[in-house]
Amino acid sequence: MEIALALLIVVIVAWFVTAPLRRAGGPAGGAEALIEDPAIADLEARKEAKYREIRDAELDREQGKLSKADWRRQDSELRREAIEILKALDRARREAPNPPPR
Repeated sequence: MEIALALLIVVIVAWFVTAPLRRAGGPAGGAEALIEDPAIADLEARKEAKYREIRDAELDREQGKLSKADWRRQDSELRREAIEILKALDRARREAPNPPPR
């Protein structure tokens, strides 16, 4: 009984973990889904880099490397830049001929 339960759990976990691969629609559908506009890919990379900068600044503040005033100034600037990137990303996705599936 315990072996059957363990096997059932392994099957459920495997099914859950492979869900994104199964959603791609097979080899041809998956390859097409991975093709993305280079401008959108660049904006996505810039967005992730900006998020990392925001997290790093928060960590520096928590560790005492930044004063509260310096952190506020830096945080507001980083968040303003992140908002600009997000707006540009939205524009690029709207203007893309075939927007990638989400």
